[in-house]
Amino acid sequence: MIFSELYSAYYKAVAELIKIALERPVTRDDIMNAAKERAFDESFLYIGSALSDERWQVITKDGRTPIKNAPSMPATELEKRWLKAVMLDPRMKLFGVEMPELDNVEPLFTKEDFEIFDSYGDGDPYDDPMYAARFTRILRAIREKRPLDIHIINRKGNTLRVVMMPDHLEYSEKDDKFRLFGKASKYGDTVNLARIVSCRYFDGEFRGREHKRDAGRTVTFELYDRRKALERVLLHFAHLEKETERVGEGVYRVTLRYDESDETEMLIRLLSFGPMIKVTEPDSFVELVKERLKKQMECIDG
Repeated sequence: MIFSELYSAYYKAVAELIKIALERPVTRDDIMNAAKERAFDESFLYIGSALSDERWQVITKDGRTPIKNAPSMPATELEKRWLKAVMLDPRMKLFGVEMPELDNVEPLFTKEDFEIFDSYGDGDPYDDPMYAARFTRILRAIREKRPLDIHIINRKGNTLRVVMMPDHLEYSEKDDKFRLFGKASKYGDTVNLARIVSCRYFDGEFRGREHKRDAGRTVTFELYDRRKALERVLLHFAHLEKETERVGEGVYRVTLRYDESDETEMLIRLLSFGPMIKVTEPDSFVELVKERLKKQMECIDG
């Protein structure tokens, strides 16, 4: 199986449980803690059922394991090639991630192997050294809770000065852009990184209150776990805060939290799962789904 974030997380969680089972019987709390620490909070549902039903025959019903030695997972050649391909993504360099041990490894794929059709073509200039330097400074300011003195170019081409207490960065997959959220003295609390022309630490006293992250909007849907829909949804929305509850055999209730500005993108991404998902709340989002489907049907009929 080709390495992926999802399966790596599951493997690490189960490996931890096998180590425990070599010493004592695994408990329900052990499974929950391993899922939370090694995978995703909601992974407890999938991992727990897979182990209890013995679909993964590594933990027996009495909490023991037939495996004799603690598992180790050195990277295979295929995994190294996958990692090398990921490292070629220019966004990785923004976070200071380096893996020199992969220098002589052939990438599994390159960007030339893909044709992107559901994303805008004017993404952020990740290869620009000045953009990368500003990105690094912003990350440090977020971690150290230091205000920033920012100059941006607005839509009209005018230069504006914004003093901001940064809170977090968000990435839009559809727009291929990073946005900075925080509490600003004026001009709003959101800045597109590509519009920043200069950024330095603010030496004066920041008089505005620190940003309190808005909980944003939520959407709740029923998920029918056919063709591994649960795994695909958890991977697809791994970057969002979510709650997952099993409500029936192969049926789950999922609630996602998202930023209001990403509502159209969220609608498109949910619709991409087709009949595997049924949006139930809120009513306003249900209406968006109906309206979108109606327009699609009109295009087909036309």
